[in-house]
Amino acid sequence: MTTLFLTHPSALQHVTPSGHPERVERLEAIYAALRKDDFAALDRRSAPLANEAEVLRGHSPKYLAEISRARPEAGWEQLDPDTYMSPGSWEAALRAIGGVEAAVDAVLAEDARNAFVAMRPPGHHAERARSMGFCLFGTVAIAAKYALDHHGLARVAVLDFDVHHGNGTQVLLWDEARAMFVSSQQMPLWPGTGSADETGAHGQVINLPLAPGSGGAEMREAWEGALARVAAFRPELVLVSAGFDAHRNDPLANLNWTESDYAWITHAICDLADDSCGGRVVSALEGGYDLDALAASVATHIRVLMERGA
Repeated sequence: MTTLFLTHPSALQHVTPSGHPERVERLEAIYAALRKDDFAALDRRSAPLANEAEVLRGHSPKYLAEISRARPEAGWEQLDPDTYMSPGSWEAALRAIGGVEAAVDAVLAEDARNAFVAMRPPGHHAERARSMGFCLFGTVAIAAKYALDHHGLARVAVLDFDVHHGNGTQVLLWDEARAMFVSSQQMPLWPGTGSADETGAHGQVINLPLAPGSGGAEMREAWEGALARVAAFRPELVLVSAGFDAHRNDPLANLNWTESDYAWITHAICDLADDSCGGRVVSALEGGYDLDALAASVATHIRVLMERGA
């Protein structure tokens, strides 16, 4: 088996205003990095369009209708202080869901050992009836519910190493005893949630606040303890919200991770998956706003997935 890479040109049609950090160039930088010979063995596939009903796994019908009505014919529609829709955003967001669900299908069918989904907009800040932080739909949380309810899995883990707390994922999975959610985040930092005492309705949420200025050593200590708890949960699938904005060069935060830290956490996640679920890992792009750091860190992450999926 190999590593699956899913994306779609629609992700380039989600266009944000000039100067917005979550911009088309992020994905273009990733594509450029993955043109190198190191990545020739990637199984590259198109992210399919999710049915609108899939959105309802995480969001209310009223919210789905509101986002559908907000689609502009030209220019932008501002949904909240940070989040915009352009004419191409609706398709891109549905294909982000479709891509992660297709990756889940492939990994569970043993068509691939693991997968990375490079779509935008990101998803982990979107709450049940609220866009937030560049996100329209809770892509990875929806995929977790899809794995549980469509595929009939008993337990899934969702691991989020974006520098900002995955507040939306936490909200969508708060009452879901079958899903363990772990999130590390700089604290204090927007959106202000993610303290260690936020533990979910069933104690299945683990938050790992990291101090501004901290780096790889602090991250590794926190994640080692958390991953031991996830191992005891015995997930049948591991989903990853892969944000790369904890990098020391990222302009939106103040952590000091490097590419070697992203390699370490990817190996640690794969170790967990090897022991718990036959190596089944589906990772999806979230944040990361310095283009060079993003490209290098995603390349590192995927290189480890390929190594472990071979």
